[in-house]
Amino acid sequence: MIELSRTALGGKSWTLSHAGDCYNVAAYLARLGCNVSFMSAIGTDMFSNEMYEAWTAEGVGTEFVLRHAERAPGLYAIRVDSSGERSFSYWRDQSAARAFFDCYGANAALAAASSAQVLYLSGVTLSLYTDAERARISTLAKAVRANGGDVALDTNYRPRCWPDRVTARRTIEALAPAVTIALPTLDDDATLFGDRDAKDCADRWLQMGANEVAVKLGPKGSLVATASGQQMVSTEPRQAVDTTGAGDSFNAAYLAARLAGHAPLAAASIGNRLAGIVVCNRGAIIPRVVMPMALIPAVPNNA
Repeated sequence: MIELSRTALGGKSWTLSHAGDCYNVAAYLARLGCNVSFMSAIGTDMFSNEMYEAWTAEGVGTEFVLRHAERAPGLYAIRVDSSGERSFSYWRDQSAARAFFDCYGANAALAAASSAQVLYLSGVTLSLYTDAERARISTLAKAVRANGGDVALDTNYRPRCWPDRVTARRTIEALAPAVTIALPTLDDDATLFGDRDAKDCADRWLQMGANEVAVKLGPKGSLVATASGQQMVSTEPRQAVDTTGAGDSFNAAYLAARLAGHAPLAAASIGNRLAGIVVCNRGAIIPRVVMPMALIPAVPNNA
């Protein structure tokens, strides 16, 4: 999507960039050395071409990015308050991404993705589609899991993106049996499912079939849960200037660390570290110069 964000708190100037929760994860995964491809649809307009070029420059694979001749990218604006918390406004009803399943090449892209090592999905993405189209995404997720891959999901519940809470909850619950790695934020899942705390959230995801859960808790860190138990992973205190992309960067670093062979607790610690750096910068995708070096260490031979 096209992202509009103010250049300064309370300012009247806005910066245009390219972001969106799943793309943010893809970009950070690429920066962390993972081979990642992005699946979506864009138009044939100037902004679509700029997005495509930006994705390529980040090292994100675009072989599953389809084109729609009559649609353009969606747009969202971010407002950030003095504590770094943000609110969103969306304009995406006629976006190209919403028409992904109408594009030439959609069936081939879905078939190819079924062999992915990791399939990453978010609630924001799911909210774009009809029930029939969500069923196709669920079929893809089940195929990935059946083929031995992982399916990672961030609920990322945004009420404005859904027709109602019931539809959102039903959609997530229908997909849940295919999910192996749940990456929820407690605030989101508390709103959607009524979870009282991180333990409730983690327990629910494990009961629905996930192998591991990392519940994001903002400045408190994260709670990691598997069948073996649950443990808090703390993070260093930070003075946040913009929390946009914090959860996405955590998810990317967590998945990159798991792909590198780190255990869930170590992966959560790595995720906390990257998210802590992201919130100290404006925008969802931070400048490369402030990306931490060697964020993911080599796994010891006896690990």
